[in-house]
Amino acid sequence: MPAYHSNFVGEDADARKIGNFPLLSFRTNYKGPSYPTTQEYDIIDEVLDLFRPNSFFKNFEVKGGADRSLIYGILYTSQALNEINKTTSQASAIKALNNLALEDFSLPGDPSFPLNNVFTSPKDRVEYNLLKSYLNQFRQELSARLIAKLYQNDIHNPDKFWLALSKRKFMNKSL
Repeated sequence: MPAYHSNFVGEDADARKIGNFPLLSFRTNYKGPSYPTTQEYDIIDEVLDLFRPNSFFKNFEVKGGADRSLIYGILYTSQALNEINKTTSQASAIKALNNLALEDFSLPGDPSFPLNNVFTSPKDRVEYNLLKSYLNQFRQELSARLIAKLYQNDIHNPDKFWLALSKRKFMNKSL
């Protein structure tokens, strides 16, 4: 059974790219370079929808730039779930994920980035800073929507079916 790929693979041709990472637009309340969109379904929703089925795959064939966004989003979601495993209440999870989203992280081209074989590095410092601010906005929005999904039934306890997947490593990688 093959892994689930992004539905935005055809749409990423119009998006600006840094290296081979597309700057796809998504609905957001956070400041950053992504243009807000009015689409009901965006790349962040797709990451959350495809996280659970794709977390079981060790191999993933990249079919386009949107798949790279999906890979990064799934790896970040896994990292966020590991942080939430250390907390219980929604308030402490919000604080932990805000800190995680804003902490310093590696980008494609950095020696510590785990997927340098899938991503190409930015050409110059301007592109590097733009990609960093885009991924910062991406991480913040993904964290907010993940918390909304995890605590939709009970604000004191996260959904145990999501937390059960925190130990799985998509593509045997982690951020």
